[in-house]
Amino acid sequence: MTGFAQPAASPPPAANARLVTLRGRSGVAAGSYRYEGDAVDLSWHRHDLHQLEYAFEGIVEVETAVARYRLPSRQAVWIPAGLAHKSGFVKARTVSVFFDPVLVRDTAGRARVLPVEPVFREMIIYAARWPIGRPASDQAADSYFEALAHLVVEALDQERPFYLPTSTDPLVTAAMRYTDAHLDEVSLTDVCRAIAVSERTLRRRFHTATGMAWRQYLLHSRLLHAMTLLSHGDRTVLGVATAVGFDSASAFSRAFQAYTGQTPTAFRQERRRPPRLD
Repeated sequence: MTGFAQPAASPPPAANARLVTLRGRSGVAAGSYRYEGDAVDLSWHRHDLHQLEYAFEGIVEVETAVARYRLPSRQAVWIPAGLAHKSGFVKARTVSVFFDPVLVRDTAGRARVLPVEPVFREMIIYAARWPIGRPASDQAADSYFEALAHLVVEALDQERPFYLPTSTDPLVTAAMRYTDAHLDEVSLTDVCRAIAVSERTLRRRFHTATGMAWRQYLLHSRLLHAMTLLSHGDRTVLGVATAVGFDSASAFSRAFQAYTGQTPTAFRQERRRPPRLD
């Protein structure tokens, strides 16, 4: 995957997404699920439980009706119960923890990418000993997941901006597609020429549909794509900067650090360390 999946022209509402029940007849309050696989795209669905998915390696993308989230390795995505979404995985190893909504009260009802501090990560790893499909729970598991739920609540207030908006406006969707496909040298003039619209009209409709200016969208798309390139492949930092449209490595590094909290080199080194899942 070299960039975001194409934005949907009209994402289906939650009512049209199939409901996936995760705990069968056991009625456990929480549990985990491991995933390891190559390129997979799951269809639109929703869960009866909250999901916290942590990526040990690879790339995970989650699309909802209003946004597309990029999950680089060593980050987690929160997907609240009942939220219609679809997920894509590329050479990913993940572990998900599912919570009954009683354990984590999330009134926002939207997906979020969360930072994962070392203690939080180790607790997610340890949670893998209790699969969501187990036949019954026990006091140790219940106590453990209650403690983990408290950490989730704290993390929900520290979300990372690793997402792009989607739109049902076909003109705005076309602009997003063209932008994402030409990050190395795209301009607003290029986009407007490609989709046959004036710059004034596109600026107005883009902001109305997404709440952000086209140039802000471009910057976020470039940085999100850079995260993928830094996680995979052997390009230099300058090579990554050039590939996503920055004129210099220094300008790219400043923008990347402001967006992620890490320099490109530190980001790459962290994701190149062998992942641990045991």
